[in-house]
Amino acid sequence: MIFYFSGTGNTKWAAERLAEITGEELLFIPEIAGSDCHFLLQEDERIGFCFPVHGWRPPFLVREFIKKLTFENAQGHYCYILCTAGDNIGETVRLFQEDLSEIGLHADSVCSLIMPESYVGLPFMDVDKPDKERQKKEAARKRIETFADCVLNRKKGYSDLTIGHWPRINSRIIGGYFLNHLITDEPFKVTKDKCIKCGLCSKVCPVKNIDFKNDNIPTWKHNGKCLTCFACYHHCPNHAIEFGRQTQTKGQYYFNKQSK
Repeated sequence: MIFYFSGTGNTKWAAERLAEITGEELLFIPEIAGSDCHFLLQEDERIGFCFPVHGWRPPFLVREFIKKLTFENAQGHYCYILCTAGDNIGETVRLFQEDLSEIGLHADSVCSLIMPESYVGLPFMDVDKPDKERQKKEAARKRIETFADCVLNRKKGYSDLTIGHWPRINSRIIGGYFLNHLITDEPFKVTKDKCIKCGLCSKVCPVKNIDFKNDNIPTWKHNGKCLTCFACYHHCPNHAIEFGRQTQTKGQYYFNKQSK
C-alpha cells in the first residue's frame, strides 16, 4: 500500500505512477488520519510513503500520522520513501527515517523528485516560469520511472536524493522557524470583488479547513489544521485568494494546470 499526501498535485502524480506500476493501493493520508491507522498487509505487499517537502521537513500532518500508524505484520515487507520538492530536500528523508524507526520500520530505498515550485509564502519565492516547469516535469518523469523499477523489484539501498548544500541549517533551523511561524491560515484572505463563489478552494483543501456555505465568501477555520500547502490559492480560478501581501503579483500552479 502507498500512503500519500499532496496539496497541488505533484506528489499525487508520483504516487499514482508508483501505484500503476506496482499495482498497489493508494491511501490519501488526510482521509485516513482520523481512523485507528491500523493495517493488515497482504503477502509481499510493499509499504510506500509519498509526500511533499514543507520547509525542508516532512509535512506536520504526515509526521503525526506516522505516530499513529501500526501494522499487523510489517516485518519483512519492503518499504520506501518518495518526496517531492521545488528545489532541495535538506534532511527531510533522514527526519522521516527517524519517525519510521519509532514504529519499527526502515525504508529500504528512497528518492526525491524536483518538481515545479508551488510554495509562494515568502517574498523571494514564486512559481517557476513555464520553461523551467516543463524541464522539471520531464526530468521527474525519467526519475520516477527509474525509482518505480527499483520499487517493483524490491531493490534495497537505492538512494537518489537532492539534499542541497546546507541540509542541517535548512531542515533544523529554517525548517523550525517555518513550522512555528509560517504554517498558518491567518494570512489567507479573499478579494471579494474577484471571488466568483465557486467553492473550489474548499473542495481542494486537503484538510477541509475552508468553510463555504450558501454561496458566501469562503473563510478559513483557524483550527490549527492548515498546512499552508497553497492548494486553495493555486486552484482559485480568478486569483481571488491571497496570502497576506506576499502573493499579489505571483503566479499559480497545480500539476494539471495549463502553463501560460
